[in-house]
Amino acid sequence: MPATSPHRDPDRPSLRFWGVRGSIPTPGPATARYGGNTTCIEVSVGGERIVIDAGSGIRGLGVALMKECGPEPLHLTLLHSHAHWDHIQGFPFFAPAYSKQTHIRVIGGNATAAGLPRVFADQMDGQRYFPFPFAALPSQITFEHIDAQGDLRFSIGSVAVLACPTNHPGGSLGYRLETPHGGIVFLSDHETGGADEERIRAFISGAALMIADAQYDSTEILTRRGWGHGSVEEVVGLAASSGVGRVYLFHHDPAHDDACLDRMLAEGQAQARQHRSDLVVDAAREGEEILL
Repeated sequence: MPATSPHRDPDRPSLRFWGVRGSIPTPGPATARYGGNTTCIEVSVGGERIVIDAGSGIRGLGVALMKECGPEPLHLTLLHSHAHWDHIQGFPFFAPAYSKQTHIRVIGGNATAAGLPRVFADQMDGQRYFPFPFAALPSQITFEHIDAQGDLRFSIGSVAVLACPTNHPGGSLGYRLETPHGGIVFLSDHETGGADEERIRAFISGAALMIADAQYDSTEILTRRGWGHGSVEEVVGLAASSGVGRVYLFHHDPAHDDACLDRMLAEGQAQARQHRSDLVVDAAREGEEILL
């Protein structure tokens, strides 16, 4: 896994995929090109380091950050979408959390404000689930609760952020980060075509880049309605009709190997050409870095 660059231009927003898989990690030769780690994305913009979700991919990010920062203090914000395992399971293995030089601001939604820290603490109970207790971590971790019925706008330094509830069992949040080079939208764990689709369209409208849950193909989605995930066909159609510039297919199904994802990407690109000639469709690959 390539390390992040300490010489990155702070005025040039960048994004790196550390985990692109949904549901469960799927390492091995059949998934080597796209990657087998679960959700974790790193965004650098406006001098801020922002991490979206703490799936198993956050372990590799932590290793890279420790090499990059050394003994220097590390400040980062972790945007938490929801508490399903594939979005939190890597946090106990995030090396910077074990350094007193690390400051982590966790922002996310849950049923209650008290429930947000419990998402992280319960899986690190020091006994049944993990041998080291969350309360003993030497890093400085703060939690900020987003009320899905309240104000969904906040800031990370100079970066304006908008949260948006998605169509997913148990609830989840998408995030939009405004950068000088356009909006970056994270829309994972969202099933397209729900009653809230107009709200979602407004949320993603005109984004420069959208990372979207496209776990299923057009056949699979027919038997998976209500599971809270999208299909390639519907995601590309949504992006095309909402003025999105570039969409990355994301949250790859654990049953989909590299060859399957190649086919799904080709189908998505062909569909995009039917909608808009300027719409770029790609598939998220672990380790890939994107400069806006």
